Amino acid sequence: MVQPGKKVRHVQWDPDDTSGFKGGEKEALKESAALDKTLDQLQEKLFAEHKHKVLIVLQAMDTGGKDGTIRRIFEGVDPSGVRVAHFREPSVDELDHDFLWRAHLQVPSKGELTIFNRSHYEGVLVERVHGIVPKEVWQARYREINDFERMLTEEDTMVLKFYLHISAEEQKRRLQARLDDPNKQWKFSVDDLAERKFWDEYMRAYEQALEETSTEWAPWYVVPSNRKWFRDLLVSSVIVKKLKGLNMKYPSLGRDPKSITIP
Repeated sequence: MVQPGKKVRHVQWDPDDTSGFKGGEKEALKESAALDKTLDQLQEKLFAEHKHKVLIVLQAMDTGGKDGTIRRIFEGVDPSGVRVAHFREPSVDELDHDFLWRAHLQVPSKGELTIFNRSHYEGVLVERVHGIVPKEVWQARYREINDFERMLTEEDTMVLKFYLHISAEEQKRRLQARLDDPNKQWKFSVDDLAERKFWDEYMRAYEQALEETSTEWAPWYVVPSNRKWFRDLLVSSVIVKKLKGLNMKYPSLGRDPKSITIP
């Protein structure tokens, strides 16, 4: 977890690091399977209790594993209480509003768990790197994001933010794998190659975003993600731990079930 107010530098995290888990991939997959069952139960309580809201934010460079993380971790969860919101290039209507407008439209309702695949942070990442907005605009957005997320938490929304950290070398390998596999070529875009040229600029943008917006109410978690099995285990572990901390309970029937006769 990125400690609020601390300086952030990518060199302090190794994207290949798996030292947080003593076992290997085989053992991690077993533990992940157990976490899946726990997550399914916790999500059902979240939906049934209809009190809390959960927002999970996933940010990463291209090929960082956002789709894979969602697919792997939530494959066994009841889809009626889980929703994924994608944040691609803003529409004309979205550009006519403030940059947080489209994010606010997608935040979870009571009992719902919503995953942002990319997010409102594009406003201090892509728009900064490509000079879409001037410096004074994107600099002000850190404060606006913090205020937005504080408001969400004060309205019973748990905000969990994960930065899936991969290396430039790992991205190259994954892009090549897409090219080599006919079943994955549809995921390849020449735009990804153009974005690689801005790698260092993106790293600086991510570092400042993590520094400025990792708060007590909405902290950032940096996830070493070169190893997919470790990425999934780490993200699952944090989500399950935080959901358990809500101390959720199934709502009571309100009367003695023995007093009810089903005709």
